[in-house]
Amino acid sequence: MVAGPVRPTPGTTALQPVAPGAARITGGYWADRQRANRENAIPTGRERLESAGNLTNLRIAAGTAPEGAQVTGPIFMDSDVHKWLEAAAWEHGREPSEQLLGWIRELTAEVAAAQAEDGYLDSVVQVQDGSLGKRGRYADLPWSHEMYCAGHLFQAAVAVSRATGERGLLDVAVKLADHLDATFGDGEGQLRDVDGHPVVEMGLVELFRETGERRYLELARWMVEARGTGIIEGHGKEPTYFSDRVRVREATTVEGHAVRAVYLTAGAADVAAETGDAELLAALERQFAHMWATKTYITGGLGSRWDWEAFGDPYELPSDRAYAETCAAIGGIQWAWRMLLSTGDARYADAAERMLHNGFPAGVSLSGDEYFYVNPLQFRDGSHPFENRSPAHGRRGWFDCACCPPNIMRTLSSLDGHLATTGAVDGTEGVQLHLFAPSSLTAQVEGVGPVRLAVETGYPWDGGVRVQVEEVGQGEPVDGAQWTLSVRVPAWAAGATARVGDQQLQPQPGTYLRVTRAWAAGDVLQLDLPLDVRLSRADRRVDDARGAVALERGPLVYALEQVDQPEGVLVDDVVVDAGAPVGVERRDDLLGGVVVLHPRGRSAGHEGGGATWLPAAEPEPAPGSDVELTAVPYAVWANRGVGPMRVWLPVR
Repeated sequence: MVAGPVRPTPGTTALQPVAPGAARITGGYWADRQRANRENAIPTGRERLESAGNLTNLRIAAGTAPEGAQVTGPIFMDSDVHKWLEAAAWEHGREPSEQLLGWIRELTAEVAAAQAEDGYLDSVVQVQDGSLGKRGRYADLPWSHEMYCAGHLFQAAVAVSRATGERGLLDVAVKLADHLDATFGDGEGQLRDVDGHPVVEMGLVELFRETGERRYLELARWMVEARGTGIIEGHGKEPTYFSDRVRVREATTVEGHAVRAVYLTAGAADVAAETGDAELLAALERQFAHMWATKTYITGGLGSRWDWEAFGDPYELPSDRAYAETCAAIGGIQWAWRMLLSTGDARYADAAERMLHNGFPAGVSLSGDEYFYVNPLQFRDGSHPFENRSPAHGRRGWFDCACCPPNIMRTLSSLDGHLATTGAVDGTEGVQLHLFAPSSLTAQVEGVGPVRLAVETGYPWDGGVRVQVEEVGQGEPVDGAQWTLSVRVPAWAAGATARVGDQQLQPQPGTYLRVTRAWAAGDVLQLDLPLDVRLSRADRRVDDARGAVALERGPLVYALEQVDQPEGVLVDDVVVDAGAPVGVERRDDLLGGVVVLHPRGRSAGHEGGGATWLPAAEPEPAPGSDVELTAVPYAVWANRGVGPMRVWLPVR
């Protein structure tokens, strides 16, 4: 059985993930998503690694490919194999499968065969190395992604080791990590260079946690500290894109390529945790706060510019041109989770939940095997697919740059490990529940022993969360031993109520409800979160959302999708009545079972199409008749084809 991918050294963080195999989602919303991932996405992903040429590249490097085989795809094709291996490993850990184990062994053998004698591994570079006009090893690290591929290999190797107990891929990873450690740094004869795309930092720290080899942690620390010291600029590259303009511990925000930026900060959070670097952690807290306040979409999407897949300036958050790459949401979740572990602060769990319930799942179909690379908040009538990543195509089965699909797979497969943690709060040991799903979990509480909990909830459609203590101390009485059960109360949950037996509690939004007592088998904590519809507005500096509102209910952001609206009502022309009540309807027959919202509004269309620019003195066109609109969760839009959609709704 398996735990999630982040396992800090005990004592280095405020909270610790529960032990391997201790948490399991047993039903509901996320179980449905995980089932589609297991049954459709992972098997189909295995086939696409073959058809897209990823495995052929490895075979060419290993010398086992058919004569005449050619390297295909981007230079970082190996990383998709590694992410798929990680996904398959976590999934095997959730529920052992001989088929999954067989695939893991097959692909491990392919990767191992491609590795060079000195530990180097990157199939495309290995084949091109020395060829006329081609770059060799580490010749262009800003763009070559060599250590990016290594980082994903390290994460996959740790997953396979924890999930299966087999060391084949871990041996490959150790050999490569030793090669990197010998090659990079400030020592004599070493290269003082960093990869243009961070992720190796996270991989090295997790490899340290798995093997105990401190050299890997020190190399990750060196890579974090080396950024912002002019290395990438020395390659003749503009440093902002690579998050290399300012040292990590001096930065006040995130900038540049969104995925690179949040992968770097997530890796830096790992380094800060393992080294006890309070200054670095404080810098990351500042950066996260600024990102969340000024550079994050209401969906949790990150990255506002198609140009260079980048963060924009503060409050530069266009809706229809939002990039909000699926991988950026995943990286944001990884960063938020690490900050939560280090600080125990509920705001990071709130942030992770927003990304997890909105920006992330929008990137994958309900069937689990079709994907969005880009996640806009508005899709206009008449939009056309101008390039491979355009949402106008609808979700696609794969991409030329296929970073997002296996990234989604590994996130869903490891999600159980993000439900809960253990640790001391105010000096009292206990269990902390962060994400809500029907689940079972067992946590080791110091001084008490194993504690087994069962969570029942209809979340996110229903706000009731019932946590029952099923066993304490392996059924043996623990005289007077008190421990704390902590349950997150989301920041939006004003008016939440809770009780234990006849005792009424007072939950405070944006914190954890903490109940310390000598819990016994059969005790129940009942938390009820109000799921009233909220009309949210953006800061006035977000130009695209000025004079508009967004609909939210619980953790979900909603969108109007053309297919649901009355005949003749075009989403592009809708205005809503912010003062009218919003209807709520459960639809088990729609999109796998969702709650839809019914705001009141009007279609403010322009006769004859209207002019783009009008004199300010000219009155707005008279709105049409009142209509009842239908909004669905943004996370499930475009599962019935692609048509006009919008999150921010103008107010009449």
